[in-house]
Amino acid sequence: MNSSLLQHPSNCSLALVHRADVLPHPSISEGAKFGALGGVFCISCGSGEGRTASKLWPQLRNFVVVGEYDPVGINLPTIEVRFEHLNVDAEAYVGDRALPTVSNFFVNIFQGFLNYLHIIPSRKLPLAILQDVSGIIKPARLTLLLGPPSSGKTTLLRALAGELHRDLKVSGNVTYNGCGMNEFVPQRTSAYTSQHDLHIGELTVRETLAFSARCQGVGSRYDIDIFPSVIMYSKILGLEVCADTMVGDQMLRGISGGQKKRVTTGEMLVGPARALFMDEISTGLDTSTTFHIVNSIKNSIHILQGTCVISLLQPAPETYDLFDDIILLSDGHIVYQGPREYVLEFFERMGFKCPDRKGVADFLQEVISSTRMFFEFSRTIRSICYCLG
Repeated sequence: MNSSLLQHPSNCSLALVHRADVLPHPSISEGAKFGALGGVFCISCGSGEGRTASKLWPQLRNFVVVGEYDPVGINLPTIEVRFEHLNVDAEAYVGDRALPTVSNFFVNIFQGFLNYLHIIPSRKLPLAILQDVSGIIKPARLTLLLGPPSSGKTTLLRALAGELHRDLKVSGNVTYNGCGMNEFVPQRTSAYTSQHDLHIGELTVRETLAFSARCQGVGSRYDIDIFPSVIMYSKILGLEVCADTMVGDQMLRGISGGQKKRVTTGEMLVGPARALFMDEISTGLDTSTTFHIVNSIKNSIHILQGTCVISLLQPAPETYDLFDDIILLSDGHIVYQGPREYVLEFFERMGFKCPDRKGVADFLQEVISSTRMFFEFSRTIRSICYCLG
């Protein structure tokens, strides 16, 4: 089915590509720029307009919500991610055997070969990362993944994106709109943003984003220009001031650490993925920048009916209020999953009430932390002993 181009009355053009070639439209002016990413809206204004990224989202919201795309007869595709009884286990050496020494290297290889022949049992000990977790990631809702360190957040995000290491033992089901991981290529539908910044230091920021879009199948595949979308996401992430600066690495001076983190986030946003799983995107960023990025992602998810899960360690109160749903993870178990508005009521019924003048995110982190639970249990035991004694 072919798609059409619609002219927005505010002199800001919009393109919708639905796995088909772009058709010319007589109402599109020659000076207007447009771009699209495989079924995802991307807008950009003329060079003389000088609009900022914050002013583009209300125009796109009015365009989509009012229903100006109804005459085209195309509905925005949505993705609902479900995971049922998901278990992820690993095997690792403990003690002195885990040290990276030369003797351990050869001993591990020899014992691994004998274990492969079923001559001796494995000397590795099992380690449970995720234990029987189930849930639903709904489209058009921004989900926050909270949990203390080593609680399994990265493993859960990688499992939902289909990027788990092959050495891990995985059981359970992860489905996209009812389709299992073996029925399609999840890397073409979802995108995982790592918390580690890995870039080519010799490329500039604009070239890095364009290269990432090309590698994900955007551009020549749909016969459209990718640079308008790169410019738009550069403005959203605040990278227009360093767009022509090399990214840099340990041997080459380049952009700052916070800008590298924003480039890492932009590499996945410029792609055609409809499901985004972002791991610790606030590392190295200040509160204001994190709020701006999450707010832009929220507007994109709500307007384009996308699916997104963002993992943050300590979000600010204003950033926390941007999310629609919350997943609390502790020691490989899901403590709570549901709307953000009901999380305090849930914990009040469990006996934990959020103190006044305390951030909700910090309170949730303390409650699900093993240390806080230990101190609460110890205080309860002391109270009981005081009453009995």
